[in-house]
Amino acid sequence: MQETIEKELRLKQKLVDFIYDASGEIAIALESYAAKKAKKNSYGIKQQNLTIDLFITEEVVNKQTTLDRFLASANDLDAQDLEIIKQWQNNFIGLFEIKSIQDNCYQLMNWLTAKTYKVYGHAQMLEKETGRWQPGEIILTILAPINNNEWFFFSDRIIKGRLSQPKLAVAIGEFRDNYPDALYADAPELLEQAWDSVAEYHQEFVAYLGEERLTLPGYKLNQKISELQQKISQKKLSDAGIDSNKSLSEVLSESGTDQTEFAETAADLGVDVKVVNKIMENKDKLSMVTPKVDLPPEIKQAESVTVFSDPRWGQMFLPEFNDFTDILATEIPTDTDSQAIYLNTALKYLQKYLKNPEANYYVWQQLKQQFPEAIKNILQKHTHKNDFNLDHDLDKLLLDYNKPSTPELPAIASVPRHLNDLFEAAVAQVQKTKSKTKKTKKTKKKKGFLN
Repeated sequence: MQETIEKELRLKQKLVDFIYDASGEIAIALESYAAKKAKKNSYGIKQQNLTIDLFITEEVVNKQTTLDRFLASANDLDAQDLEIIKQWQNNFIGLFEIKSIQDNCYQLMNWLTAKTYKVYGHAQMLEKETGRWQPGEIILTILAPINNNEWFFFSDRIIKGRLSQPKLAVAIGEFRDNYPDALYADAPELLEQAWDSVAEYHQEFVAYLGEERLTLPGYKLNQKISELQQKISQKKLSDAGIDSNKSLSEVLSESGTDQTEFAETAADLGVDVKVVNKIMENKDKLSMVTPKVDLPPEIKQAESVTVFSDPRWGQMFLPEFNDFTDILATEIPTDTDSQAIYLNTALKYLQKYLKNPEANYYVWQQLKQQFPEAIKNILQKHTHKNDFNLDHDLDKLLLDYNKPSTPELPAIASVPRHLNDLFEAAVAQVQKTKSKTKKTKKTKKKKGFLN
């Protein structure tokens, strides 16, 4: 096995040398790719190595992956070499927990999908690194297949250590932000279900609220979203074959399920306690859980919030957005003083929504379609380019503000049950800690007062 891995590593080094020696399109793409990743990650040597290894199999340059380009240019590889390299198209990055260690072989679980892997170490992994590894520790790395059942460490390893539930939840959130395309890389069926859930949520949103875009006071919108989620939960119960007219005892009796198992299923669904007695069997349909939407305080408390809904982009919540569109709908004043006030106000809102992640590419396309001339004029002022063209320049500007034209999986997308359980447990643990801290502070304060 070690001889096989050593051969793979030698081939990998050829591929890395090819990338570093390349000029033209590949060199430009690598520089751009590395710069983009550097914005999201601390850029130590391990992260640099990880970035290069991701670029090798992930990045597409002029409709061709760098891996394919290497295969097309390598004339000194035999058929076996070519087959080995082609397998690397199945490489993927993940956040892995060490489940067990035996000699130079590791049982790893990808926390994003709960899938487990038999992974071999190799000579390039130093004892001073691996000697400290323990079961339960979390590793960020890329795996490559040796065959259908065995894998090896393709990249450098970033060790996260043993993580509490809150810290693990944060690490998974960071992975989602840094590697959105790799979220369910080893489970395309989960990715498909997640995207389907976004489209289904959008349909329910429009059916309940009547529009794809509407504006409400924050408190009212929060109320409507809560009602919508309750409705979706009830629908899931119905789709799972649950009769809402039956009592808990009747449901349990018919299902042969004990109350503890039944309550766990209810918690997985995120269903309110009042409807726990409506949950019933058919758990296969409930393997993916729709996360609860909890609007942040600045949205709940805003006087006016505009929400957009789309079957791919999900829901976007923008406070005071109508104030911006009102300005865009107003003709630019002719007198100098009023014009200066108008432009300053418009630029303030423009910069706000360029920086706001919620105002994504989809939102800007709506603005472009609705107010083309006004948006163009204000962007010309913002960029100091009198020839700023919406069709040619807007997409590039939005990319500068991390607003790509391709949607990433929205937060409302369903998640595997084990992740939902983790997030709920992490929140409960944080809240418990905060509660204890508050009680301790109160106790100390009271004691000080009495003294």
